[in-house]
Amino acid sequence: MNKYKDILKDNLWDDNPVFVQILGICSTLAVTNNLTNTLIMSISVVFVAGLTNFSVASIKHFIPGKVRMIIQTLIISFFVIIVDLLLRAFLPDISKSLGPYVGLIITNCIIMGRAEAFARSNKPLISLWDGFTTGIGYMWVLMAIAFIRELFGFGSLFGIQIMPEGFKTWTIMIMAPSAFFILGGVIWIINNIKLSKESSK
Repeated sequence: MNKYKDILKDNLWDDNPVFVQILGICSTLAVTNNLTNTLIMSISVVFVAGLTNFSVASIKHFIPGKVRMIIQTLIISFFVIIVDLLLRAFLPDISKSLGPYVGLIITNCIIMGRAEAFARSNKPLISLWDGFTTGIGYMWVLMAIAFIRELFGFGSLFGIQIMPEGFKTWTIMIMAPSAFFILGGVIWIINNIKLSKESSK
C-alpha cells in the first residue's frame, strides 16, 4: 500500500508532470481560459492515461520491442477516439469548444511518457493507478490556472458570474500568453515552497 501512496505523492507533488517535468504545456496554454473546458479536458487525460497504462502493462510481454512505440500510440489513439465520440454524443458544445485539442491528447507527452517509463515495467493494477494519479496531477495544476484566468478574464467561474457589475475584465487573461506567465509563476512559487521545506529539515 505504501507504494501506492508514494506514487500518489510523486504524481501530485514531488514529480508532478506539469510543474516538475514540464510536460503537457501545449494544452496548459490552450484550454485553461475557462474552468469547464479545462475540467473536461483534464478528465479526458485522466481516463486515457489510466487505461493506456493498464493496457500497456497487460500486454507488454506480447509487444515486440521494435514496434512498442507504435503499439502504444495505437492504444492511446483508441482511448482518445472513445473520448472524442463520447464528447460529440453527450457534450457537443464542449466538443466544439475544445476542437482539435481532444485529438491532440494522442501527442500528450505525459501519457506516452508514463506508458514507456512505468507501465512497461510494472503490473497492470499499479500502472492503472499511476496513470490515473498522473492525470490528476495534471488536472489540479490546470484547474488552478483556469481558476485565475476565468475569474479575471471573464469575471466568472464555471460560467457563473462572480465579479461585481462594473468589473473590468482583463483581456490578456483569455489569451494564451497569460497561461504562460501564470504557469511560470506557479512553477516559481511551488519550487520556492519545496526549497524552503528542504532547507528547514
